Amino acid sequence: MAPATGPSNATPAAIGALLPKLGDADADIRYMSLNDLDSILRSGAPGFLLNDYHMCAKTVECLLKTLNDINGEVQNQAIKCVGSLTQKAPSDLLAPMIEKLSTLKTTNSIDNSIPATALRTFLTSFSRPIVGIQPTKSTQDAYSAISKVLIPRLVGFVVMSHGVKNQGSPPPGMLEVHEDNTVDNDAIDVLIELIRCFGPMLQDPEKKALQKSTMAIFAHQRTSTVAKKKAVAAISLLALYMSDALLSSFISNIIESFNAPHLTASQHRLLITMIGSLGRTVPQRFGRYVKTLAPFILNTLSGQEYQSALEDAAENGAADAEAEEVREAALLALEAFLLSCSNDMRPYTDDAIEAALRFVGYDPNVAGNGDDEEMGGTQEDQNEDDEADLIGEDEEDFEEEGAMSDDDDASWKVRRCAARALYAIISTRSNGDLLDNGTLYQKIAPVLIGRFQEREENVRLEVLSTLTALVRKTTDNTMTLFTFAGETEFELTSTVEARSRKRRRLGSDATLFESPIHSLSMSGFKSPDASPPPSSGPRADLARLSGSIIRGVSKLLKQSTLATKQSGIALLREMVTVQRGGLSEHFSRIAEPLVDAIKSSSGGSSSQSIGTAASASGGKLRIEALQLLIAICDNHSSTIITPYAPNLVPAMTAAVRDKYFKVSSEAISAVESLVKVLTPPRSGGTGQANRKYVGQLYDVVLDRAVAFDADVEVRQRAIHALGVLLARGSESSKGSILSESQRAKATGVLFDRLKNETTRMSAVRAIDIFLTSFEDAKVIEEKWAQDVALELGAQLRKANRGLRGASLTALRDLVGNPAALNYLNDTTVEALSGMLLPLVSSNDLNLLGMSLIILSKLVRRSPKCVVNQGLNSTLCEIVITPLAGAVLDAFLVLLKTIGEQGVGQELMQNLLQNVGVNGDPAIVGKAIGTLLISGGPSVGVKLDDFVTELRSAPDDKRRCLALSVLGEAGLRLGSSSPLKPELFTKYFSSKSQSLPRAAATALGRAGAGNINAYLPVILSSTSQSGSSQYLSLHATKEILQFSSQARADISLYTKQIWEKLLAASQAEDSRAVGAECIGRLTVIEPKTFLPSLKGHLRDATPSVRGTAIQAVRFTLSDSDEGFDEVLKPLLVSMLTTMLNDEDLENRRLALGALNSATHNKSEMILPDLANLVPLVMKESKVKPELVREVQMGPFKHKVDDGLEVRKSAYETLYTLMEGAYSRISPMDLFDRILAGLEDEHEIEVLCNLMLTKLVVLDAEETARHLDSIAERYRKILDFKPKDNAVKQEVEKLHEAKKGVLKVTLLLNDVVPANASSGGNLQSEKWRQYWDWVVKEFRAQLTSVEQEVKSQAA
Repeated sequence: MAPATGPSNATPAAIGALLPKLGDADADIRYMSLNDLDSILRSGAPGFLLNDYHMCAKTVECLLKTLNDINGEVQNQAIKCVGSLTQKAPSDLLAPMIEKLSTLKTTNSIDNSIPATALRTFLTSFSRPIVGIQPTKSTQDAYSAISKVLIPRLVGFVVMSHGVKNQGSPPPGMLEVHEDNTVDNDAIDVLIELIRCFGPMLQDPEKKALQKSTMAIFAHQRTSTVAKKKAVAAISLLALYMSDALLSSFISNIIESFNAPHLTASQHRLLITMIGSLGRTVPQRFGRYVKTLAPFILNTLSGQEYQSALEDAAENGAADAEAEEVREAALLALEAFLLSCSNDMRPYTDDAIEAALRFVGYDPNVAGNGDDEEMGGTQEDQNEDDEADLIGEDEEDFEEEGAMSDDDDASWKVRRCAARALYAIISTRSNGDLLDNGTLYQKIAPVLIGRFQEREENVRLEVLSTLTALVRKTTDNTMTLFTFAGETEFELTSTVEARSRKRRRLGSDATLFESPIHSLSMSGFKSPDASPPPSSGPRADLARLSGSIIRGVSKLLKQSTLATKQSGIALLREMVTVQRGGLSEHFSRIAEPLVDAIKSSSGGSSSQSIGTAASASGGKLRIEALQLLIAICDNHSSTIITPYAPNLVPAMTAAVRDKYFKVSSEAISAVESLVKVLTPPRSGGTGQANRKYVGQLYDVVLDRAVAFDADVEVRQRAIHALGVLLARGSESSKGSILSESQRAKATGVLFDRLKNETTRMSAVRAIDIFLTSFEDAKVIEEKWAQDVALELGAQLRKANRGLRGASLTALRDLVGNPAALNYLNDTTVEALSGMLLPLVSSNDLNLLGMSLIILSKLVRRSPKCVVNQGLNSTLCEIVITPLAGAVLDAFLVLLKTIGEQGVGQELMQNLLQNVGVNGDPAIVGKAIGTLLISGGPSVGVKLDDFVTELRSAPDDKRRCLALSVLGEAGLRLGSSSPLKPELFTKYFSSKSQSLPRAAATALGRAGAGNINAYLPVILSSTSQSGSSQYLSLHATKEILQFSSQARADISLYTKQIWEKLLAASQAEDSRAVGAECIGRLTVIEPKTFLPSLKGHLRDATPSVRGTAIQAVRFTLSDSDEGFDEVLKPLLVSMLTTMLNDEDLENRRLALGALNSATHNKSEMILPDLANLVPLVMKESKVKPELVREVQMGPFKHKVDDGLEVRKSAYETLYTLMEGAYSRISPMDLFDRILAGLEDEHEIEVLCNLMLTKLVVLDAEETARHLDSIAERYRKILDFKPKDNAVKQEVEKLHEAKKGVLKVTLLLNDVVPANASSGGNLQSEKWRQYWDWVVKEFRAQLTSVEQEVKSQAA
């Protein structure tokens, strides 16, 4: 054996000592010597061989001999050494080395690919050149050698002279046809590697020579299919680096070839394959040629060709194999064009659809071909008893006909490619396009349904996948929270949102943090209404075909393979999800196959054969079936599902016990949904049958919850399901479904799991679900309630914020349940209040709001145990922080409760003495006023004291505080308030900056409590001009904000208010607040004022139209059901009028109104988005007529008056994209995003945000635009500021580059993993851009990556 040679011996002498051993007779010695040689070459200094040319040359000679070794392992090790040597060898040696490798003949080995493999290793050993970066010296030296030697060796002639005269002719080219009329496949591999590694450095003559040699391969008749496929890959890769002129010339040659008079089928197929590959590789540059090349593809797939193929097959008894390959290639090219050049293919949409539909049913070996798909999905089966045998009979008949076997029939490849082309059409042209106009459901869907009986499984799976994609695209995206597997979470969110929305006009959002227990007991638990589908639109089209789809899938589920069953179930699940039902009339067809799928174990228990592929597929089938069952349970009436409980429950209990954790976990989620079906109020009652089934589910779930051998995920799901079982089975009008012992055991398990670290979060959520479900105190025990409360309080100290939030929510629901709250004794209440105090901080406003609500409940339960010096001090610290919205309302609720319980005197003293003017007078004043009125005499201060303070205060800040206190007091006292309007209005004329505004706000709040006394005074001031008018409008706004408390009082003044507001809003300073007041007034009496507001949108005065637009926007976020009824028929026409306004500023305001409507009234505008979105797209474009030059000293500066409008347009597109992506054309959207990346900084930031969303919404479409994104991102990162650039410009550029790097990271990590194989994956241009970013911005990229990870954590 050769001695080990370490890095310390990396010298030419050490190499010289190893070279003789490379010729040793013992193969092991040769191998080990090569291994040591490779180690020395890798570990040696970069230049340790540069001065020893003789040793390098000798090493090359020895390696060439070992490449011809009889031992394969020695040859492989020699190839590794070639790569290591090229990195250390002198540049003068590279050309001879290439020459010897390219002419090497292996006589001792049967593997003739060794020289080519060594050449490829040589090419890959150098760092790849990156566009935009100067290549390293070693890469430049390597390219020089390649240009001088390797390229001439490939093409067979000298391409570039490199200043050398009278060069000899090189030997025959490696890519040329050999004497035996064959082409060397290995040479094509070398060519591909050459282009991939050194493509950016190739010169045009070299590209042209390589292109010519590659095309010559296609021209030779004896070229193998493998060689031709490799040549297509090479020419496509070369196209990336072709200049526009060279690419144009190349494609012109292809077009001429298409028009050749005697084009063989083989040549035709190659040309089609080539243009399809080019379409995938260089879509942006290739798009301009689509209008010329697409007809060649479509003509190949025309109806005439289709009929000719059928006639030829009938005449000859079989289809022409070469013609079938041409059709397959044409369909693949059509798919590539549709995916990569979608915009350019728009004119050919109808032809592409017809071609794909024509060949998706192409089967020349079956009699009556082409008829079945036309009838697919359109007729009822006349004999229901024969349904199950239909597929089997068809297959038997086919066998009896004696047609050619499947092994000889290649037509299925054509049908599969046709289905893929249809998938491409659906994925690129559905959103806001062919889906909305009915094309996809009227033309494509019936044919796909007819192909369910496809005899070839590969095609059948493509058909099912394509139809599933169409159904998935049909979702209406109504921008509402909805989760099929989590009914409780949906009910909780929607209830809180609805209650919050109702109370918003009252000026209090504290209910956002309130417990939803009473609403949960009534809403969301009934069976979903069987609402009819819409009369028109994609969902209506789907509803019309649902019966045919379900009948077809039900047949497949009975007799098809595992993969087909899985795809069929996935299709049904998407249908239920999109329609939120739809199986009510057909559930009987799929119930039995669904149960069988849940039971299926692929020839045994899946737990016994998890390692096999079959069991993995069986597991996936069971998971799909369970997910379908969840969707069915969550979207259908219990009367539909309950009759099948005897079969469903045993299958589900077996699935829950399955040892494959994914199956078990999904089965437990299905149990939750089924329990909701079997229990009141969704079920009709608590019959003995349902008790039995719920009991069986209870037993298996409880077993999984306490089983320590179960997977953690399974236990967590089981604990959550146990909470649902307790919630639905503990209390009902006809008695409890679960027995007292079952409840006690389950609650004990939940409390025990609450103390376990791995199951703590699930236990908290389960307890929360349980606590919101009952009102009877007998359901739980007193000690359990106290122990759970204290344990939940203890979780508030944990570092996990999610756990703290969930525990706080559970505590909120516990104290919000009167039955549970009454069980808390003084000791527990006092301990809980102490645990909550650390959360009463402005560090986390969400936790703060809930903590304040919980404390208010505890104060009402035991005021003296909660209100102490610690709480008072904490509240005084909070009041000086900037509180607002729901958190401020929750804070005021707590103060009101403290005052009502008569324990607020000490707090009042602290607020007056320790806080006073140290905080915001508006917030502190609300706090003191609330405590003053709710506490009455118990707080030790009177209302008159603040009146005196207002009159005698030495500074404006104290007077502002007094005004705020008096305004809040007047609001809460109502008509019994002794305060007069003059007390506030006399400060309107003050010269102070803050006092007049504080007086106006206080006047409005006091007036909201006493409309009749205050409103006439305020309206009289509104008629005045100047500051009095402006301040009166603010007071009016406060009154209108609380209008629902005094609707009857304000109705007497609405017309007068309307007239005053319209007049006052014409002043520039008063327009914004006046528009807000008009909007609030419109909500109060929509039938009266909404038509008037619509009329003002067409006023001749731009300022009046602008005021009306702003007023409409204010109505959209603050409304009720009565207002929505009046608004619904008017909203779209109003928005259309606004967006078409002539005034630029008004259009900007209109975009803001549409943005608000998208957030708040999505269900009203969704059906008409096809008309609204183009108006938004129009405003997102740069308009040259709005760009002007402004002289600033010696410099000229461009000002774009349309920038703000474009910014609003992109903001609106972002909102629409988030909630209604299915209604927007992705091609049009990406066009605007790509344009925005070249726009101003603000718009560029918005486009980056849109891309981060699109990665999730549509990874496939995003992947197809990677090349275009890379081009624009490279420009941003490559931009250098001027030397005299100001600091703001430098900071803006730094922010822009940082944003680009963030999105680059996301795109590079997420898109390739999520994109389908049909789209462009990580393209060559994106790869080059990524390599460039990694090399040039490594430090910034690392920083951004760490920042993203920290934010995610």
